[in-house]
Amino acid sequence: MDGKWDIDMKTKLLVMDDDLPILSLFETVFSTVDTTLFLEKSYDGALQCIARQKPNVAVLDICLPEKSGLDLLQEAKRIDPNLAVIMITGQNTTQNAIDAMKLGAYDFLIKPFNLSRLKRAVQKALDNNLLSRKVHFVRERVSSIAWSEGRDIMIGSSPEMVEIWKMVGKVANSDATVLIQGDSGTGKELLARAIYMNSGRKQKQFLAVNCAALPEPLLESELFGHEKGAFTDAHCRRIGKLEQCNGGTIFLDEIGEMSLASQGKLLRALETQEFERVGGNETIKVDVRVIAASNCNLAEAIREKRFRLDLYYRLRVVSFELPPLRERREDIPLLAELFTLKYSRKYGKRIKGLSTEALELLLGQEWEGNVRELQNAVNSATVLCEGELLLPEHFEAMRRNDVGLCLTQHRRDGDELSNIFQEVIEPRFDDLCRKCRSSVFDMISMGVEKAMVEIALDRCEQNQVMAARMLGISRNTLRDRIDRIRQG
Repeated sequence: MDGKWDIDMKTKLLVMDDDLPILSLFETVFSTVDTTLFLEKSYDGALQCIARQKPNVAVLDICLPEKSGLDLLQEAKRIDPNLAVIMITGQNTTQNAIDAMKLGAYDFLIKPFNLSRLKRAVQKALDNNLLSRKVHFVRERVSSIAWSEGRDIMIGSSPEMVEIWKMVGKVANSDATVLIQGDSGTGKELLARAIYMNSGRKQKQFLAVNCAALPEPLLESELFGHEKGAFTDAHCRRIGKLEQCNGGTIFLDEIGEMSLASQGKLLRALETQEFERVGGNETIKVDVRVIAASNCNLAEAIREKRFRLDLYYRLRVVSFELPPLRERREDIPLLAELFTLKYSRKYGKRIKGLSTEALELLLGQEWEGNVRELQNAVNSATVLCEGELLLPEHFEAMRRNDVGLCLTQHRRDGDELSNIFQEVIEPRFDDLCRKCRSSVFDMISMGVEKAMVEIALDRCEQNQVMAARMLGISRNTLRDRIDRIRQG
């Protein structure tokens, strides 16, 4: 779409920002297209433009000297509910994205802009506005709900996380069931709480149940409650979490570990919003929103008949996929600073932040435990720090543990490969000994080495630099191995 818009009519674009270079950027990018461009530097000027000119799309800055751009968003949507609004900001704050989408924004972008993404966002907003004006589509506007202070919250300004915050803003106020999938430590419960805290149910209960922590009979009792005498230790009636949560939200963590029998009972409760306590006949009616989470692959569990397909579809009315920390490394500095501030206050220290070397160390880690692992690493480093900056040596314990885990994993992987090689070699071992006599070890080693080199070169399209990196050796070592293979 470079240089050309895929629309058939003259369109109007309003840009409001008190930053002149930003206005200049928009003028450069969009003045050559078939669009009338309005550039405003003030809150009131933007409102007047919206009222008089009826633009199709408005790009509004959140941080203004007079009022918040979110206030402008609300007023703009009151003037023209069909206006497609893109909110922009230079501040990497999670709540801005959620609030903007809840208040009816079409999109949310963070400065500095990726020009291709900026163009796509404006084009999509224009298309959406033209369509919405034809069918009189009006977004529902809901009031802003702020984070509760003192609670752990999810943060992140990577493109993947911004899309998640935008989705939270869109779905939080509905009663749709939600399925959150992601690796352990990515913050699934925190995302569930973010949805809850931005919903109309925030004044009611939020209860979390770990489905993997309880055996089946206790899990059913935990969810549905039980009557006196229902089983050996049931000395009195117990109200279950679903009943306690009436009007609120229940979070079912590690839903993939629930037994098939319990899955069936949960499915019925989801579909009818009613159930019976264990050992009881009375039907209990509730109004509960369910948010479920899993760190295992539910699609694989379905194929292996460990998870019900009908329950999967019932849960994933809205679906989130939380990316691992290694896939959003740009969030690491922000998270590290937040955790440093948190634990510095907790331990009564005056730590101002992380040194450049310490931050580089954190950026180079794989973070298999994701945000939880990073938080624990900063916690430990803060305890050890006596100065004003966290230094690489304060993370030494983390590095030692990583080496230990790595060696353990190498041993496990080595054992697995050894078993595979043994199965292949053992049937031919006697024959190889007769043929090669004293050079059996060298011949087998050469065969394995040749296979690895050829596989790596094929995968990397004969690029030796990439193949060496894949194998974890230097390019010179790879060349030496290739020469030996050719000579052999």
